[in-house]
Amino acid sequence: MDLAELGAFLKSRRDRIRPGDVGLTAGPRRRVPGLRREEVAHLAGASVDYYTELERGGSARPSEQMLTALARALRLTSDERDHLFHLAGHPSPPAHGPLGHVHPAMLALFDRLADTPARIMTDLHEPLTQNRLATALLGPLPTVQNRRPGTDSHVYLWFTRPDTRDLYPAEDHARHSRDFVSDLRAVAARRDDPDVHRMVSELRTRSAEFAALWEERDVALRRHATKRLVHPVIGAIELDCHNLFSEDGRQRLLWLSAPPGSPAADRLALLAVIGTQELPTGERLV
Repeated sequence: MDLAELGAFLKSRRDRIRPGDVGLTAGPRRRVPGLRREEVAHLAGASVDYYTELERGGSARPSEQMLTALARALRLTSDERDHLFHLAGHPSPPAHGPLGHVHPAMLALFDRLADTPARIMTDLHEPLTQNRLATALLGPLPTVQNRRPGTDSHVYLWFTRPDTRDLYPAEDHARHSRDFVSDLRAVAARRDDPDVHRMVSELRTRSAEFAALWEERDVALRRHATKRLVHPVIGAIELDCHNLFSEDGRQRLLWLSAPPGSPAADRLALLAVIGTQELPTGERLV
């Protein structure tokens, strides 16, 4: 572990990133071409004081979750991310899963979706990152604390935690369940790895609904759907749900949109103003 070198490495990566690279407006009177410390802190979901201490090498060892957030904020390559973990005394993260590396092309598109809820997930629906409007609409991302692969997946939570469904009308639950299972079967056939097999096995044991749907053997990746949500502040809203897959199929960019001038578009605009200031805490996932 070398926290002093970690701080120097963070600063060097910060200096090379331009505001436009991460969806920020440069604005006038910038004294440096790279990002400011407060901008990196904002992108990583950290306090400015905490990030400043990291660059100075005076903070305690950062968690794997914070390192992952910093790697995404600074658009690190997979080699740079592994180096960051090494400097902080952590093993390199797995290639996939909640701590996995987000494809740069996905992030480039994601940065341009500030005015619509957007999230990047793995193919198993494990959330990797989301924008401010997605947090306001769907709730904060769960905290990853040494969980097994797949247990942060929204599919897994949908069938094992009833409160995951609270954001959706009860009459839509059966349709979502069927869509999730057919999507997971398509991913499982393509992946054919122990993490997916373990996830499917656990779901078949824990959820009779999942087990019954799995036996139907429907296969269909979720690419587009219309989704109704019941938000605690803005009320009922119907949105178009889009999925764009990475070239290797292991990650998906999800964004939710509404037709211009529609009531749903007006509600999204209201939510953008309200933000998360009135929302209850807790984990809710798309």
